[in-house]
Amino acid sequence: MRCFSCSKPGLSILCKKCIETLFVPTVRTRTVGTLDVISFFRYSTLESLLHTKHKPEGYRVYKKLGALFFRPFIKEFAENDEGEIFIVGIDEVVRNGYSHVALLTHSMQYKQARPQHAVLRARNRVNYSGKSLQFRLDNPRDFVYSGKEGVDVILVDDIITTGITLQEAQKVLMEHDVNVLFALTLADVEA
Repeated sequence: MRCFSCSKPGLSILCKKCIETLFVPTVRTRTVGTLDVISFFRYSTLESLLHTKHKPEGYRVYKKLGALFFRPFIKEFAENDEGEIFIVGIDEVVRNGYSHVALLTHSMQYKQARPQHAVLRARNRVNYSGKSLQFRLDNPRDFVYSGKEGVDVILVDDIITTGITLQEAQKVLMEHDVNVLFALTLADVEA
């Protein structure tokens, strides 16, 4: 196997040198409506890795990114929070044999942090990539929630662009008496 970033032969999808030099997170918080969205990177930093979600190798890439960034984050967060927290991924749909968002949420399983897989599903699967804000507003995801009610959750997605999807998800969860603490994404397009 070769490092996806530098092509150096090795046993991991990302080599140690690339992880230490290229993938140093710059954690940022962006507020969208009433929702705080924490992102680890600027979109441009991870763009080629994020696009692997459309390919079979994306399974290994997203699994590694979850282990490198989401797992340590939730570990530290859970150590400082005594309550039970549920992790909800945005539309964990299986494509190419896996769900990239499910890989991120799965990496966050830790003590009192529990992923609820595939409980927030979009009825509208229109592709937002490269579309305008108006297009996104005219074509909402139309989420359906089937998870636990009356709980605290962290929303998870891979990318935040306009924040419309996360806001719509938060609204649906609030209708089910779910308290969204914040959202967590790998990358922010605006940062």
